[in-house]
Amino acid sequence: MKNNEALNVLTKEQLIQLIGIYSKNWLAMDGVWFQSVERKLGMDEAMFHDEQAWKRFTVIEARRIKEFLQLPEQAGLEGLKKALSFRFYANINKDEVSISGNTLTYRVIECRVQTARQRKGMDFHPCRAVGIFEYSEFAKVIDKRISCKCLSCYPEINDQSCCCSWLFVLDDGAE
Repeated sequence: MKNNEALNVLTKEQLIQLIGIYSKNWLAMDGVWFQSVERKLGMDEAMFHDEQAWKRFTVIEARRIKEFLQLPEQAGLEGLKKALSFRFYANINKDEVSISGNTLTYRVIECRVQTARQRKGMDFHPCRAVGIFEYSEFAKVIDKRISCKCLSCYPEINDQSCCCSWLFVLDDGAE
């Protein structure tokens, strides 16, 4: 990969700040194309394309993070926890992760997407359907034994204390 010489002179603090800027830019691009389709063709069509994009992107993102972190083939829940903390979202959303036995619960406390839509007077993004693909496929790349279940996500909110929550279960074959 080409080295951007301009980055070599930045301090660690500046690089961290730049990662935050890049994360916001990535999310802005995701929102811009989505809202363009939503305005022209409606929410159903926008959601179809969003699902298609996330089915592919989340696998690419997970694969690159797994390689960067040098996670083993079966990274388990600890590997998933670590990988989740390196996603673009981790730089712009407030989240929390807890592991108990063979489960990991991932909760997004503050979601930049929903906050932006609310600020613009738009309906919330019905992200549950896309999230199911996104989180399930991300987890499978980290460890094929991990499955994902949505606990709460718009439009089906069951937990008012967060924007969304997801349960990951590791099937390690032990009964």
